[in-house]
Amino acid sequence: MRFRRLWLLKTVISCRVASLEVARCSAADWVIFGPKQMCESSTHQLPGIEDRMPESISLTCRDGYSLSGQLWLPIGDSCGSVVISSATGVLARYYARYADFLREQGYTVLTYDYRGIGGSRPASLRGVHIRWRDWGDLDFDAAVRWMRQRDPDGPLVAVGHSIGGFLPGFAAAATEVDRFLSVGAQYAYWRDYAAPQRLRMFAKWHLCMPAMAALFGYFPGRSLGWLEDLPAGVAKEWAYRRARLEQSYPEHERADVLQRFAAINAPILAVSVSDDEYGTPAAIARGLAYYRNAQVQQVQLSPPALGMERVGHFDLFRERHRDGFWKASLGWIEEGRNSWSDEAQPAVCAAC
Repeated sequence: MRFRRLWLLKTVISCRVASLEVARCSAADWVIFGPKQMCESSTHQLPGIEDRMPESISLTCRDGYSLSGQLWLPIGDSCGSVVISSATGVLARYYARYADFLREQGYTVLTYDYRGIGGSRPASLRGVHIRWRDWGDLDFDAAVRWMRQRDPDGPLVAVGHSIGGFLPGFAAAATEVDRFLSVGAQYAYWRDYAAPQRLRMFAKWHLCMPAMAALFGYFPGRSLGWLEDLPAGVAKEWAYRRARLEQSYPEHERADVLQRFAAINAPILAVSVSDDEYGTPAAIARGLAYYRNAQVQQVQLSPPALGMERVGHFDLFRERHRDGFWKASLGWIEEGRNSWSDEAQPAVCAAC
């Protein structure tokens, strides 16, 4: 036990040193997760949002857990509903500007924090039993049910970023969604990371993160400037994810997991960017392979095509993409039209 604690302490020190190497992080990582004040900013501190504040709501999950949500209401009649699901360790308010943009187009938009994150975080993360899977099975499920109860007949679109674009497959209520738009969606299997960054990312997320979660009882990502704090169960599920998703769960649960994903037959537009070190073509295709009965279109965009030098995993939801990606995404949200049809690719995962 003594040697194990010493090893964990050494690993934590190494992780802390690595966290100071800001130059090795992308600009988007630093803007989103870097200075502590960025993590502590709130929606009402975003210039231009003050006069259009969302309504705060509470979502009750099947297990009784309460989630914090924000409802963005359009002026006048709504032309449909949109649920936005976050990336791992990213607060719902990061998507506030995009949600407000969709509200301006006449949509009712729901953003929400997963259990253990932001407004849905308990007083302490130590000792809580929260899995990554719960964010889809329970949290996304609750968001969809809430929106469907509010508007039973209108169109409902799910927009998911990173893990938020993959997790819907866990939710029984996902069959209530009319269309899915995923952005950089994958489940972080380490061999799919971009080759130049793979070793660094493996050390960061698959060595440092689980070691710190074991030592502290949760992953203190906020202190490191990496992302929000994560429940230990989420951190470990990410760190130890296998090539086949279902193999990460007990054998008696695997068939149900596969059936949940297979039950979705709605159209999916999976958008990625060529310089995304997480959402590589292999990673995107690996995740999409589980949606075997869905109508899938896969698109990879390049930074130059978006008028940018660098986009990466996080940038598409920043306001500088309002006239590019944001407006183009409306084609899919409004009528299921792929605005990037010239960039379409087959969704094939040979490694799966």
